[in-house]
This record gives sequence, C-alpha cells and structure tokens, in this order.
Amino acid sequence: MDDGIDTPAPGPFPALFNFRDVGGLTGHDGRRVRTGRLYRSDSLHRITEADEAAFTALGIRTVIDLRRPSEVARDGRVPELAGLAYRHIHPEHAAWAEAQYTPGMSLARFLADRYADLAGTGTAGLAEAVGLIADSAAAPVVVHCVAGKDRTGVVCALTLSALGVSDADIAADYALSTGASARFTAWLAATLPDAEEVPPPFLASPAEAMTLFLAELREGHGSAEGYLRHAGVSDAQLAGLRDHLLG
Repeated sequence: MDDGIDTPAPGPFPALFNFRDVGGLTGHDGRRVRTGRLYRSDSLHRITEADEAAFTALGIRTVIDLRRPSEVARDGRVPELAGLAYRHIHPEHAAWAEAQYTPGMSLARFLADRYADLAGTGTAGLAEAVGLIADSAAAPVVVHCVAGKDRTGVVCALTLSALGVSDADIAADYALSTGASARFTAWLAATLPDAEEVPPPFLASPAEAMTLFLAELREGHGSAEGYLRHAGVSDAQLAGLRDHLLG
C-alpha cells in the first residue's frame, strides 16, 4: 500500500468535510497519479462567498455533481463562478431505503452491495462521469455527491483502478471518508442539534467495502477497464485518462 496515504487534515473549506485531491497514488508502470487534476468532495452547495477565492485558486474548470435531481433541488448546487462548468450526472440507482441496513449486519458487505447495485443500474452515468474525467480539457475536475464517499467513491475507484492503482491504495483513500464523516457529524450536531441521528452506513467507509466491490467487479468484468468499456467508455477515453492523469 502506498505509504503516502495519511489521515488528511480538514480541507480549505470550513463547511466541506470530504474535499481532497485524488492525486499522488502509484499507477501503471510506477507512474504517479498527477495532483491538481482530480478532486473529490462532499456536496459543494455549502461553499460560501468567503470560500470562493480559495476554490477559484485551485483552478477547477469542471464540477461533476452525482446527486439525485431531488437532492440538487433540496440543497442547491455549487455557486456559479466565472469559468466553471457544471455537469449534473445522475447514475441511476435504487434508494438505500429499499435495502435497509439493520444493526448486526456487516457494514462492509452492505456498502459493497450498494456499490454493486450502482454499477449495475448506473452504467450510463458512471461512464459519462469517467469519460468527462478523461477529457484533459475539462481538468481540473471535482466530483461530488452528498457525503462524497459512496457515488463519488465508486467513480474515483473506477478511475483510479483504470489508472493501475492497487485495490489496497484505492480502499485506503476511500476509507479516509470515515474521518470526514466524523467531522460532518460534529458540525451537524453543532449546527442542527435537533437533527435525526444519521444511520451508520451513511457515515462509515470501511476499506473492506471497497476491496469487496472491486474484487467482485473484477469477477464480472475482468477489470475496472473491462467494466468501463461495458458501460460505454471508449478505448480512446481510457487512453486519454492515462495520458493526462498519470505523470
């Protein structure tokens, strides 16, 4: 596992809890995933006017918002900033309420099954998101959902796996979202003390969930690249992904 993965400090935005650069991991032929090209985050609707200068300083050109239309309508979207392209891409997937978690269940197994469901029904949206990440003209890109761990985690995992990053390193990056969830929970308790308690699956990011998902995806499609081709990502897009994201 890449020893460059550590528990990150809170990001530059006070009301974002899972914002980070996806770069720095080792991919094909020992090449590093470039930093400053792909970021991941929880929902960007909480960016304030005071945050806009820091956000603009990152040079982000494209926001990929993976939330459901109802979530966008409920919370709003990233502020409209000069030079920033906004893409709402909703990978179709069942509501988690249709497969409720009950205490005593394996969180890793529950989450891996949800990610497999997403990969099964959300092929078009996942392919569109990874295809956009593969477009160097769109970079730097930030991809987000609500918590930045599940839908965002799957898109980032597929991208990193296609770049040759090991399952262990992908899972370790995914697991960083547990710390982000703890920060969000503390913020929520301080901001909305009467809010309902968030169920465990919405806060947990056990590394095993991602390793299960990737291993089982590989059983069905041979590799993340095989899945992405199945979903509609072209060989040219996969080559473009490697060309501009691997150093």
